[in-house]
Amino acid sequence: MPDWSAVVAAMGKNFTEFMTRQQSVLAAQMPHAGAALPPPETARLAALQQQWLENQTRLWQTFVQRKPDEEPPAPVVQTDPADRRFRAPEWSRTPYFDYLRQAYLINSAFMRECVEAIPVSDGRTRGKLRYLSKQVIDAMSPANFAATNPEFIETALRTEGESIRRGLQNLLHDLQQGHISMSTPGAFEVGRNLAVTPGSVVFENELIQLIQYAPLTDKVFRKPLLIVPPCINKYYLMDLQPENSLVRYLVEQGHTVFLISWRNADASLAQHTWDDYLRLGPLTALDVVRDISGDVQPNALGFCVGGTLLASALAVACGRGEKPVASMALLTTLLDFSDAGEIGCLVDEAMVSAREQTIGRGGLMPGRELAQTFSTLRPNDLIWNYVVGNYLKGETPPAFDILHWNCDSTNLPGPFMAWYLRNLYLDNSLRIPGKLEMLGVKADLGKLDMPSYLLATSEDHIVPWTGAYLVRGLLGGETTFVLGASGHVAGTINPVSRDKRSYWTGGNESTAEEWRAGATEHPGSWWKHYAQWLVPLSGKKVAPPAAPGNARHKVIEPAPGRYVKKIATN
Repeated sequence: MPDWSAVVAAMGKNFTEFMTRQQSVLAAQMPHAGAALPPPETARLAALQQQWLENQTRLWQTFVQRKPDEEPPAPVVQTDPADRRFRAPEWSRTPYFDYLRQAYLINSAFMRECVEAIPVSDGRTRGKLRYLSKQVIDAMSPANFAATNPEFIETALRTEGESIRRGLQNLLHDLQQGHISMSTPGAFEVGRNLAVTPGSVVFENELIQLIQYAPLTDKVFRKPLLIVPPCINKYYLMDLQPENSLVRYLVEQGHTVFLISWRNADASLAQHTWDDYLRLGPLTALDVVRDISGDVQPNALGFCVGGTLLASALAVACGRGEKPVASMALLTTLLDFSDAGEIGCLVDEAMVSAREQTIGRGGLMPGRELAQTFSTLRPNDLIWNYVVGNYLKGETPPAFDILHWNCDSTNLPGPFMAWYLRNLYLDNSLRIPGKLEMLGVKADLGKLDMPSYLLATSEDHIVPWTGAYLVRGLLGGETTFVLGASGHVAGTINPVSRDKRSYWTGGNESTAEEWRAGATEHPGSWWKHYAQWLVPLSGKKVAPPAAPGNARHKVIEPAPGRYVKKIATN
């Protein structure tokens, strides 16, 4: 038998040399390049390396001493209960795979700890290191490879190779369509079992269609509600199936709902700018809603970048001396981008300049590129989970409406995207009164003095809830901040019909941490809370409109309309 302790010692020496070279590379990319690591950091890294070597030595000794038919001993490292990759009994039942699993977990923890130990003062640089290390760690999981995944082998043997055939078939299908299947192919279709709340397109221009939904109650509130979804994705996240449609729920509460359906950008929109989106989007939609309803101050709601567009448009209107809406709701929205999460860490001067020199002069940001970027924020859940299931195990993913929507990507005009990255993510100019000019108006968010409902979600990987909380300090009116459970999408689309999860409400504390410490938890969906908040701002109950639109804005076609059905081809 080999001298395993010598083998492990050699492995440790080689890994230490690797880490030393890695530190040199990282140091060259940091401020004061070439300076030696200060003694505290050097000692910390040395301690981490020693702990790594001790853990690997213990694991190896356990491996070589274990007999194949023995029960697995106490693990050297515990698997996170939330980590679904290693839940199958095959990972601990066989010594070889048990070793692979634990060695990977030890190495992963070591890499994460080294990133935290590197002396980087710039938060954006540390965020990049965390992001990049996560991509490497998640990609190198033994679960992702046929030779090191016992579930692949077990499934292949049990199905006599049929799972391998299906996996290759799934891979070829996904290569052809250009993205990983996250939901059963063909299970959903917009207008058939998604986006089916009755309504009519009552207005369109080159950028939007405006949908007016049919009433579902005998009386409706006098004030209508305009919803501005994100232009980065298609609107029907707000109107999935009847049981989890936010649009349908609000209509059932007696609101006359209008909604913007953004056009999926093609070459004809390749020169459109942020100002074009404000002018042709929320500002035009509000004019049409006022004309059809006869109410000069509708309520408005924006989600994600739709909320950023809505708030920007309202700032332009207020800067012109208007009082554009009775209330504003912003769902998982950033207006102050100083706490923009991992996406913010990835946006730097070099990246933005490159975009400005290419698509910023006219062109398109492909929807697939945007979708891939968002998926890398949660690679285990949104990439590798499907690589293993679809290709290694030959499984068909379950039908899931949200993930079908997630794969239905949209293109964006390059000038719009470059402006957005430069002025909001990089320079963070919207939060500074008078710094940012839009449609000839110097924007001041402090002039938005209408009541505002602000929703964030506790596990949001796109809009950190602490970043969404900063909006409270920018607006001039009374704000109600609500924190929902779960992530960016699942926390927002939390229907009353299922009444899952929780939401928290609190007072007017100055910081997010103070607010969280004093917040009160409520079981169920935040939708009920928003509906109650909206009632006193919606006017009296009146008879519903006799028909959608009016003489100037006639019905063009039934909802969901043409724009939402256009597939991204770039």
